[in-house]
Amino acid sequence: MSQPSSRPELTPRFCFNQTALRDFLRLSRSTIDDSITQNLNALLTPSTTAFNPTSTSTRSVTPPSSSRAIPAQTCTSFKHNVLFPSWASRSDVLDYCAGVATSPDPDDPDSVLRQIEDEKVRERVVDERLDPYSGRYFPREARTESLAMLMRNERMVEKVVRARTGSVVGERCGEGGGLEGEFDEWRRAQGSGRR
Repeated sequence: MSQPSSRPELTPRFCFNQTALRDFLRLSRSTIDDSITQNLNALLTPSTTAFNPTSTSTRSVTPPSSSRAIPAQTCTSFKHNVLFPSWASRSDVLDYCAGVATSPDPDDPDSVLRQIEDEKVRERVVDERLDPYSGRYFPREARTESLAMLMRNERMVEKVVRARTGSVVGERCGEGGGLEGEFDEWRRAQGSGRR
């Protein structure tokens, strides 16, 4: 069975390193959510009885889904020990980095360069009759703006991934509905258990 993703150390430097941030999210999703069917198949125990050659002479009428059903206790254990901790670590990273993206960034290495470019543009005299495109100016994007856009995109991806995972787990575990409500309850229980 897969192990939940461990949460990286949350620092603004980690968030602004978009390669490391994306790699963490990609690896966490691929380990648990993208391979959810394989993870759930690993929960099924192999045949508990020895092979019976006479079983091949009769046709089984049990629906295929019933043979793939996972016992409730096993499903609960998987969700609470693997799936939800992985979701929680990703949620923590997304929430923290979204907070960093909306905070002032005094350490932005490009802020001075952006200020100089803005000042040059204000001083420039443009005659748009001679060159209609000369008045265009596309300011550099601050790294907090870039991070905020990445967080919006990653939250949408996370929503889709969780919906798909919830659908597969619900089908295999014989549960209805999504897992978001159950995940929220698990988070609250984990929060009260830490104190």
